[in-house]
Amino acid sequence: MRIGEAAAAAGMTTKALRFYEQQGLLPPVHRGPNGYRDYPPETLARLQFIRRSKLAGLNLSEIRNILQVRDSGQAPCAHIAAQLAQHLSDLDQHIAELTSLRASVADSYQNATQGDPAQCDAEQICSYL
Repeated sequence: MRIGEAAAAAGMTTKALRFYEQQGLLPPVHRGPNGYRDYPPETLARLQFIRRSKLAGLNLSEIRNILQVRDSGQAPCAHIAAQLAQHLSDLDQHIAELTSLRASVADSYQNATQGDPAQCDAEQICSYL
């Protein structure tokens, strides 16, 4: 299948497909006598995996590592589980930081809206921050 057909079937652009090829996420593609890329049918499953992995928050380096495990003949399930566990931990930490930040901003907002601008200390620029 040609690049446009593969990209459309995978729900991505031809530019993205070329980029994944350059990044080593796709194996080298056979080119016909006319110079056009000729993608085998299994490329679609690989592109769909890349897309799902990105939606799960994996970066291209992590995706490349997973594909290398699969290409070596091993099931990458344990590797993927470890990657997702790390992402969950990172997300939980980020959510905790954002929750704390939100509470701090809410307190500052409440103080700013209930305060009297005439009482503001000019040397502090704004007493509420």
